[in-house]
Amino acid sequence: MDPEAVLRSLEPTASAEEIMGSNPVGLSFYDPFVISGASIESAEHGRLLCSFVVAPRHASPAGYLRSGVTASLADQLGSAVFFCSGLHSSGVSLEISVSFVDVATVGEEIEVEGKLLRAGKSVGVVSVDFRKKKTGKLMAQARHTKYLAVSSRL
Repeated sequence: MDPEAVLRSLEPTASAEEIMGSNPVGLSFYDPFVISGASIESAEHGRLLCSFVVAPRHASPAGYLRSGVTASLADQLGSAVFFCSGLHSSGVSLEISVSFVDVATVGEEIEVEGKLLRAGKSVGVVSVDFRKKKTGKLMAQARHTKYLAVSSRL
């Protein structure tokens, strides 16, 4: 496992000014908007544990965490699990599925745990669980399947 590769894969690629929209031209907006504020609590082989507080920018007008934010975090953090597993690339997403079983509101702290389920010659699979940190209650569960192009013979 390369801890620096894990950290690099989760660093925002935009400044705070760019995230807030002062320079939206040519900017990859959504991923830094979502990942900013997430912190790594633990990284080990095949497992990544992060947390974040639901901010107003993550929420719908009703104050609930947007499903797109959850899906984007499943993509970003799920990809980082492959770096935790010692792979030199996180591959290309083939499928991301998210099941929502509860809501989170602004101010709640969410714990996100990504686990490597399989890393074969050409396909890898990660599960990503979203839990309310205070109660441990499952909020959402994602499955992220990736094509590991670097290791494939295709």
